[in-house]
Amino acid sequence: MSIDVNNESGTDVDEQAILDIARYALSWMRIHPLSELSVIVVDAAAMEQLHVQWMDLPGPTDVMSFPMDELRPPAKDEDDSPQGLLGDIVLCPEVAKRQGEEAQTAHSMDEELQLLTVHGVLHLLGYDHEEPEEKVEMFGLQKAIVDGWREERGVAGPSPAPTTH
Repeated sequence: MSIDVNNESGTDVDEQAILDIARYALSWMRIHPLSELSVIVVDAAAMEQLHVQWMDLPGPTDVMSFPMDELRPPAKDEDDSPQGLLGDIVLCPEVAKRQGEEAQTAHSMDEELQLLTVHGVLHLLGYDHEEPEEKVEMFGLQKAIVDGWREERGVAGPSPAPTTH
């Protein structure tokens, strides 16, 4: 799996954890091991510009996903998905920090960025949360992936509750 993490935000973030959880999520979703993903960490001004340009919404947001080859997880009876370019995930640590602090179970900016990375991966794979059924499926997968990753790393306690959107 080729995953690039590029921090352009000027904020210290745990880039290794972002890389590790992205790799774990893609493996968990059975995405072809030769697929490629890019994660870019930007400041609030850059995120706001992207948010306005692509979503026509004001202000910075926490995470945006830009799919390339529209890869999807394989069906249960298939071995692997085709390889290709997943796309880009853009994260904003300033928004993540605020969301982590305001969450029901407060957590760190880095924990929020990890959660948002999984959220971005799921969006790249075609998952959404516009409809109630979609939201249940997407956030259920997100929780399962984050919980599995945290358990594998020996992190105690429950995973952060979703704070996105």
